[in-house]
Amino acid sequence: MSRPKKRVYHRRGQARGRRGPGKPALVRLKPGADPRLKKVFARIGRPEAAEFVPDPFQLQALEAVEDSDCLVTAPTGAGKTWIAQQAIARVLEKGGRSWYATPLKALSNAKLEEFAAAFGAENVGILTGDRKENPDAPVIVGTTEILRNQLYDAMHHGRMLDTDFVVLDEAHYLGDEDRGVVWEETMIYLPRRIPLLLLSATIGNAGQIAAWLEAIRGRSCKVVPAGKRPVPLYPLFLHPGGTLMPLLVKSGQGRSRLYKKVADCLNGRRPPALVPGNRLPPFGQILKILRKYDLLPAIFFLKSRADCDNALNLCLENQLEDPARIAAISEKMEELARRFPHVARHRQRRALEQLAVGAHHSGQLPAWKQVLETMMSEGLLDAIFATSTVAAGVDFPARTVAFLNSDRFNGTEFVSLDSTQLQQMTGRAGRRGRDRVGFALVVPGKYMDVRQVARLLGKKPTPVFSQIRINFSMVLNLLLSHSPDQVAGLLRRSFVAFASQDRDRGLDLETVHANLLEEFNRHLDFLKATGFVGDRDELTEDGQWAAQLRIDQPLLVAEALRLKAFPAKSPVHAAAVMAAMVNDKETDEHLDKQQVPKKLRAALKRMTRSLDGLAKHMTAAGFQVRPLYLKPAAAVFAWAVGNPWQKVVTASQMAEGDLAMLILRTADNLRHVRALGKYFPKEAAAAAKAMDMILREPVVSEPVVNEPEEEVRSEKEEG
Repeated sequence: MSRPKKRVYHRRGQARGRRGPGKPALVRLKPGADPRLKKVFARIGRPEAAEFVPDPFQLQALEAVEDSDCLVTAPTGAGKTWIAQQAIARVLEKGGRSWYATPLKALSNAKLEEFAAAFGAENVGILTGDRKENPDAPVIVGTTEILRNQLYDAMHHGRMLDTDFVVLDEAHYLGDEDRGVVWEETMIYLPRRIPLLLLSATIGNAGQIAAWLEAIRGRSCKVVPAGKRPVPLYPLFLHPGGTLMPLLVKSGQGRSRLYKKVADCLNGRRPPALVPGNRLPPFGQILKILRKYDLLPAIFFLKSRADCDNALNLCLENQLEDPARIAAISEKMEELARRFPHVARHRQRRALEQLAVGAHHSGQLPAWKQVLETMMSEGLLDAIFATSTVAAGVDFPARTVAFLNSDRFNGTEFVSLDSTQLQQMTGRAGRRGRDRVGFALVVPGKYMDVRQVARLLGKKPTPVFSQIRINFSMVLNLLLSHSPDQVAGLLRRSFVAFASQDRDRGLDLETVHANLLEEFNRHLDFLKATGFVGDRDELTEDGQWAAQLRIDQPLLVAEALRLKAFPAKSPVHAAAVMAAMVNDKETDEHLDKQQVPKKLRAALKRMTRSLDGLAKHMTAAGFQVRPLYLKPAAAVFAWAVGNPWQKVVTASQMAEGDLAMLILRTADNLRHVRALGKYFPKEAAAAAKAMDMILREPVVSEPVVNEPEEEVRSEKEEG
């Protein structure tokens, strides 16, 4: 693999303090450590290698899943996966099958490698939408959405789900605003005969969730807490002068308070900050301090993608000098570049190889993020600058996590961190078997409320609340196998209905159930009015195939298919119009329309006109309909016709990660159209070809195989 021309990062300008968010600040830190840290710093290091001995909570959980469901609440790195692996091994020994569900495709990919090493590659498969490999294996790893869809199919065909054990990793996603409904549906639909193991580091109401599961599944659900972190967490404060201090000290009765010197600093006339205003601190100097006291590697959580990228320019003092380490990083980079060719030309490669730092956020390509995760996991990097999204599910070691903000962006606005979010991030500090102690470093600045972070560190995780909501895909799929009365019974089994019996929350079971049922009936009436459900509350033929569109906007895609508005003769136009339909972000249309092919504009215009009637009907009925923008359609069209990646990125005015995500979501929607070949053979063929055109490097690193999906097999067929 050829390498880009070597360019050395120079330190010139570091002392002059050029202005700008990514320019070095005019500040000099003097590395120092408060005397009270001497004892804890003496503990730093890697524990001696020893034979693995399971903790009591691990053995307790393993025993529990023998005859009951089990919810394990254990800090990150405590060894939750070991429980799942041992339980899966027991099922495998008996000739049974297991399903391991995760919220993230990246986490599913990591578990695939881990389980393949443990059980043999021939015994492990993966189903994530993007990847479908060895689907008949006795151990399946995949996203929770795929598992939920298999449950839909099992209920529809009257078959038994072909698994004997289910693990739901990151179970706190039950409370996720966007995807929690998938977790709740999975727990409601999962047959009682299948034991359920739930794993999470951050659930504040584990007992309530266990009681709900017992109520709806009719089998015991045991809560197994791990207690203390396997690697103790020690909070630090970075004084603006460069001295590390304890953030908290014991105040008696097991409580903690701010260290006096920190309190004095906060009580000063001016709020403490390393640099004025919105500017980023001198990360190179901070790394120098952390290196002096053996606190690397570190993860710095920053508020935005731009800050993460700009932070790399502030690490110029971190030039690598050890030839052996330089060679190790270069060798690993060459290996990864052969696997992911596009990263060989990545603009941040030099920062990684010369400064041992990287920026990790959703604006980066999946392949680049995997490069960073691999490098960090193998101990080759000093620091990663990340947004808070890296805290969920990514498993790479850091001795220290550092915070510059006490709030986070939730997609709409900046809101204060809660204890669960903070614990998700501090969970990355200190790894079992790698560290004897981990550190959480609070860096003062304009957006850091030090006292708030100190309070949150001592709080329990926040409770998880139901996020169930009715949508057209859910209604269509439930009507495949249930009458409206039976659906009403299922809604009574929801977590929100169960929680409403807690009078302390001021909710009423009948009111909550009535609201859910009203929303279901509102969707049902609309499906009747549009011909997807008949007068007897059964799916029409259109409803039968529309139920297979398990996507965000199934009715719009179904209407396009019914009206023959889907571009069946042109795969590139099929990809483009689908991109417009999956795009969920408002976008400006400031593009030179004359540069957009007339046929593409015509195809999108035909689609818009065809869907106009349904869109107006939906809007009048109170359902949200997103406009079809030309800009995302043009971007995916440009990629589908074979333009170079960088040209498409530049023209689209999108971050690489955002464009890749748009393409992947487009492909996922096309995948559902492809599955309707029985009803729409030409459209399905166009969708399949469109997927081939857009699923290529660097969006994906391996070719995607178009194969028919057969997610459920009956026990009769298995016999």
